[in-house]
Amino acid sequence: MALLPHHAPVEIRPRPSGRGWPQDIRPDPEDTAVSSENHTTTADFATTDTPAGPFTALVDADGAVLASGWIADPEALRALVHPSLRPGGLRERDTLGPVSRAIAAYHEGDLTAIDAIAVRQVSGPFLTQAWETLRKVPAGTPITYTEFAALSGRPAATRAAANACARNAAALFIPCHRVLRTDGALGGFRYGLPIKRWLLDHETA
Repeated sequence: MALLPHHAPVEIRPRPSGRGWPQDIRPDPEDTAVSSENHTTTADFATTDTPAGPFTALVDADGAVLASGWIADPEALRALVHPSLRPGGLRERDTLGPVSRAIAAYHEGDLTAIDAIAVRQVSGPFLTQAWETLRKVPAGTPITYTEFAALSGRPAATRAAANACARNAAALFIPCHRVLRTDGALGGFRYGLPIKRWLLDHETA
C-alpha cells in the first residue's frame, strides 16, 4: 500500500465527559479523561460563498479551525464545538486569512489547499487517530468505513469509525465526505447527501 501524504495533525487533548456532542452521539468509552478547561474566549468566523453553498468556519485565537461546514449559521457550528473548547462568543470577520483562502482555493479546484490548515478538536485516542487518518486520505480516492477503521488501527471497529465521521465538527478540513459505505452508497453526511455527492464529483473531475 502506498504511503498516504502528510497533513497538518489534529491537536490531541483529553475530552471531558458529559453532554455536548451533536446528533445525540454517546462518548466513546475510551474517552475517560476529564478536562478542567473553561474556554470563555471569542472565536472569529466568516462565511464564504461556494458552488456547494455558503461555507462558514470558526477559528480560535491561533487561527485553528474549531468547526466548519456548508451552513450560514455560525451559532449552529458553535454548538458542535465540544464544551471544553466552545467559545463564549462569536465575532464576524470579512476573512479568516489563510483559512478563507484555502476554502476558496479548494472549491476552485486546488484540492490540497485545505491540507495544511490547523484543526483543533477534543477527543480520546481512537477519535484522534481516526481524524488524523482522514486528513491523510487523498482527494479523489474515497475509502469505505471498513477501510477507514483498519487504517485507524481498529479493523473491527466499523461502527466507531462511522461515529468518528459523525462527531467531526470540522467538515472539509477533516474530510469525512471521503468515506463511503461498503456497498458504494454515500452513507451519511451532516450537510446532506447532495453536497457530499458534489464534493466527491469535484474531487474526481
